[in-house]
Amino acid sequence: MGMENIKPRLRVLLGTDIAIGPGKAALLESVARTGSISAAAREMNMSYRRAWLLVDTMNRSFKSALVEKVKGGSGGGGARVTELGLEVLNRYRAMEIKAAASVASDMREFTRLLAESGET
Repeated sequence: MGMENIKPRLRVLLGTDIAIGPGKAALLESVARTGSISAAAREMNMSYRRAWLLVDTMNRSFKSALVEKVKGGSGGGGARVTELGLEVLNRYRAMEIKAAASVASDMREFTRLLAESGET
C-alpha cells in the first residue's frame, strides 16, 4: 500500500457540527465552478437535499454565508461562493497542506502498521 492512498483528514468543528471538512470544501469548490448547488450536487453524485444541508451547515457555522443564492435572470438562478467562502476555502486548503506536512513522519509509520489492502 503506497503512502499516496493514506492521508489525514482535517475537520473544523463548531460544537458538534463540522463547519468545514474535506467534503464541504469539495462542495464549495464545485459550487464555485458550476454556479449552482444542484449542479455541484450532480457533479459530486449526491442529492440536492444533502448538498443543501451541507451548505446550510457551513452558512450557519460562519459569521456570514459562504454560499449565497443568485437571483434568476435570463439564465435562471443559481448560487455563488461569497468572498468569505473563498477565504475559508483557501485557508482550509492551506491548513490541510500544513497538517499533512507536520504529520508526514507519523503517517509513514502508520502506513507500516496498516493492513495491506486497507480492508479487514
